[in-house]
Amino acid sequence: ILQDYISFGSGEPTAHEYHSFVLYHNNSPRWSELLKLPIPVDKFRGAHIRFEFRHCSTKEKGEKKLFGFSFIPLMQEDGRTFPDGTHELIVHKCEENTVFQDSCRYLKLPFLKGNQHGNNNQAVKTTKESFWITSFLCSTKLTQNGDMLDLLKWRMHPDKIPGCLSKLKEIDGSEIVKFLQDTLDTLFGILNESSQKYASKVFDCLVHIINLLQDSKFQHFKPVMDTYIEGHFSGALAYRDLIKVLKWYVDRIIEAERQEHIQEVLKAQEYIFKYIVQSRKLFAFATGGQNEEEFRCSIQELLMSIRFFLSKESKGASALAQSQAVFLNSFPAVYSELLKLFDVREVAKMVHDTLGSLPTVMHADDALQDIKLQCIAKTVESELYSNPESRFILLPIVLHHLHMHLQEHRDLVMCARILSNMFCLSKKNSSEKCAMKEIDVIVNSLLDILLRTILEITSRPQQSGSAMRLQFQDVTGEFVASLLSLLRQMTDRHYQQLLESFNTKDELRDFLLQIFTVFRILIRPEMFPKDWTVMRFVANNVIITTVLYLSDALRKNFLNEGFDYKIWDSYFYLAVIFINQSCFCSWKCLPLPR
Repeated sequence: ILQDYISFGSGEPTAHEYHSFVLYHNNSPRWSELLKLPIPVDKFRGAHIRFEFRHCSTKEKGEKKLFGFSFIPLMQEDGRTFPDGTHELIVHKCEENTVFQDSCRYLKLPFLKGNQHGNNNQAVKTTKESFWITSFLCSTKLTQNGDMLDLLKWRMHPDKIPGCLSKLKEIDGSEIVKFLQDTLDTLFGILNESSQKYASKVFDCLVHIINLLQDSKFQHFKPVMDTYIEGHFSGALAYRDLIKVLKWYVDRIIEAERQEHIQEVLKAQEYIFKYIVQSRKLFAFATGGQNEEEFRCSIQELLMSIRFFLSKESKGASALAQSQAVFLNSFPAVYSELLKLFDVREVAKMVHDTLGSLPTVMHADDALQDIKLQCIAKTVESELYSNPESRFILLPIVLHHLHMHLQEHRDLVMCARILSNMFCLSKKNSSEKCAMKEIDVIVNSLLDILLRTILEITSRPQQSGSAMRLQFQDVTGEFVASLLSLLRQMTDRHYQQLLESFNTKDELRDFLLQIFTVFRILIRPEMFPKDWTVMRFVANNVIITTVLYLSDALRKNFLNEGFDYKIWDSYFYLAVIFINQSCFCSWKCLPLPR
């Protein structure tokens, strides 16, 4: 008898036996009592529960008379625990003076009605009575699933490994996450000992488990996997096979007719890279950094395969376009992992070349374009972009995709979000020298399209209540703030370079007309809420400063012989509106100091 493994309830002391309540004159008793059996794993195998039935007489006050018993083993012969659910147990009749000193005498008897597990064909007295119990297992070490048990005990039956790996996808997800660490240990154990035979199957199983944790039902097990990777994972050689199999899948994307499984692989790339990185760190620690060049070459070859498949132009909802979208959606999560092994500049160059391989042609009905922009947004918000050194490498590719979307007026909300984050970072996390270089690049790439975008979204006819009106109203503030931030950070050198970049007088004229028109829009009373005084001051300061920088070019090119009525009309119209702002008029009433 196992001592003190029956729990009656929270706070109650455990015991080795439990006495149910007594039912009076009841031929069909129903107890409905709940017991917990916190039995240690090492004592589970071979243990069984015995239920004894006794008659309580009102006449005889002595010992209650034993008249029958039932039992049930906790574990089956193949190592699985008894399944959850309701079980109908056989009630074996016995003499009232029966003593259960040797349990082996009755353990060979059948214990279940119907499906008689443990039956050794002994003659048993028929009995009308049945005893019903309901069981439920709560354990992260014991399983009721035969396929899971075969997988966890793969060393005992090496011949069953292929079947076990194939059946893993059929096992219920809740069963897999219960044994997450043991399952992962098993997979990497098989990979370590038989990588040539089972590398692909183990990889597929790993992808299945990773994607299982993407399900909202099992998302809270992600920290368990993170802890496993950081603290328990020991596959120092696994990175070679993981890179090899991942590259094998990527190389076949373009030719594959059905890409559902390949898309599952691409969806799991964040955690695949986590395992690759941790495996490489373990190997480098154990060997003093051996095979470093080989590892770098394998990563570069993998990224070259990725760039090749990303460079293929795809339209609409093709399978290739969907695979590209799945990759781009999860690719930014890989940056932080690569930073653990590579220099920040190296990672930035990898990301730049990968995103730079995307086709530059935009199609009106191409949903992939939105995914590209989301990938750019995640890149700007990533740890990699926050570093000034890597940001300067990534900035051209970010601006390139941003420029394409602004030109087509696509997904302006996401464009505004990217712009806001870009200017926040360039102002906050850069030295003055780095910030000046970034502003150089941004001015050359974005100033013109930013002005045109503001003109576009403020000049469209805005119907009340329309979705389009709401979208433009939501982003106008972000674009205006981005323009003001850019102009505030521009120096005399930036304006000089900007003016020198115009090849003809007509280009300069168009730019000046454009920026004067935008400034008139910024002065409108409805542009900012009435109580946004500081924001109005900032806008006015930016307008005055910018016009001062542009005044020389205005005089030299459009006065005297080259006089241009339209541009001077625009300039003076701006000046009149500027000095007649209501916030300036209210100041005239203030008394002047003596």
